[in-house]
Amino acid sequence: MTVNTALCFRGKKILAPMVRVGTLPMRLLALDYGADIVYCEELIDIKMLQCKRVVNEVLETVDFVAPNERVVFRTCERERHCVVFQMGSADAERALAVAKLVENDVAGIDVNMGCPKEYSTKGGMGAALLSDPDRIESILTTLVKGICKPVTCKIRILPSVEDTVNLVKRIEKTGVAAIAVHGRKKEERPQHPVHCDVIKAISEAVSIPVIANGGSHDFIKEYTDIETFQKGTAASSVMIARAAMWNPSIFRKEGFVPLKDVMQNYIKYAVRYDNHYTNTKYCLCQMLREQLETTQGKKLHAAQSTQEICEAFEMADFYEKSTAIFEAKKTSSETETQDEDDQLEDPDVIKMAVRFDKREYPPQITPKMYLLEWCRKEKHPQPVYETVQRPLDRLFCSIVTVAEQKYRSTLWDKSKKLAEQAAAIVCLRTLGVPEGKLCEGENHLINKRKREDQEHLNNRDHGEDLAEPSHKKANFIEETSDRNVPKMPQ
Repeated sequence: MTVNTALCFRGKKILAPMVRVGTLPMRLLALDYGADIVYCEELIDIKMLQCKRVVNEVLETVDFVAPNERVVFRTCERERHCVVFQMGSADAERALAVAKLVENDVAGIDVNMGCPKEYSTKGGMGAALLSDPDRIESILTTLVKGICKPVTCKIRILPSVEDTVNLVKRIEKTGVAAIAVHGRKKEERPQHPVHCDVIKAISEAVSIPVIANGGSHDFIKEYTDIETFQKGTAASSVMIARAAMWNPSIFRKEGFVPLKDVMQNYIKYAVRYDNHYTNTKYCLCQMLREQLETTQGKKLHAAQSTQEICEAFEMADFYEKSTAIFEAKKTSSETETQDEDDQLEDPDVIKMAVRFDKREYPPQITPKMYLLEWCRKEKHPQPVYETVQRPLDRLFCSIVTVAEQKYRSTLWDKSKKLAEQAAAIVCLRTLGVPEGKLCEGENHLINKRKREDQEHLNNRDHGEDLAEPSHKKANFIEETSDRNVPKMPQ
């Protein structure tokens, strides 16, 4: 695989990966103040593999969204050439799958091999990898060979300098573009001194860039200290975590920006990119620190929404204006979406605004089952469902064809199954056929199932074959296509 080495790791000032801190607003703010490269927070491979990539046209971002609709990773064009995606992984193939999922939207891929927290190590990730160099080599080699973006990793030091240097030399042979070293052992915490001598020994032992990390407590109090820490470790670059969390203007060579201005600038990004208020609140609390007991700190602590956070920082007008712009974009986008819907329109399709609510139906009874039963009774071919997914919001719409007539709901649904049930409801209601709702009274499909269950029990009592004939099962199997759901053109 030809590696794109556009991202250079020498002479750089880097925002470290930090859980709950390294989200998009903080990364953008760090870039504004002078950071050269920014790492996102560690994201677990299994969680990322459940996500879908979504282009958010309203926010102008690329979102990786979990099945529960939560945005796991959000990025934008502003950082595309300087953001490194850090993952937690203990499996080479999963790591590669995640890297391929995000590589076109980031500048590099990093594997966390130094986090000592249980949430990382319990799955064999983070610092747990330090005791398994074969696995480290497998993961990194697979990534380097499998993607075209530079690959890095972040480690902690081992109990001895010799062991640490030997591990780093082995890592270097995998072809990684750089290695970040937190100068503490996995059992050490921020209050323990950072081992600059070990980082220096590593820097002198390998030819790839070494990124020094861990200096916030002992060294880095202001911008000029970054260079001091770099020289003390002989490192190629410096990665900053807590000092940047407390005030991201640590990257500004002209000196610190007043904290009030920093926090307001952070809030602007949080509002602009629809950051969840709990994450915004957490990051602001890290900046306020000892000021949490002030009037403003107490207002922040009490805030239960982005709007209340803005009010606590005298930014209510900004919030209102930003919200208005956001809503205008959303309305415009919805109009474009409606135009897309119109392209789907077929004058011969019968439409109705309905949704399937399973609470309105008996257990295991659905409109699709009723429609299939009706088609068999009337000797029609079984219903055929055609489902599409809309790229903008990932919602689904299904058209069902019964007796050469098409039916669909005008409401889009969160899943293919729900969209198909809604289409079945439109068809049944148009035909005046019962759909199986609880309010319809006696349910013949339930009665039919009870009779077959009783027959099944009788057969068991008489020692007959317990296998249910396939033709009986068919009455209750919803016919669905195994084909992938096509997406509308963007």
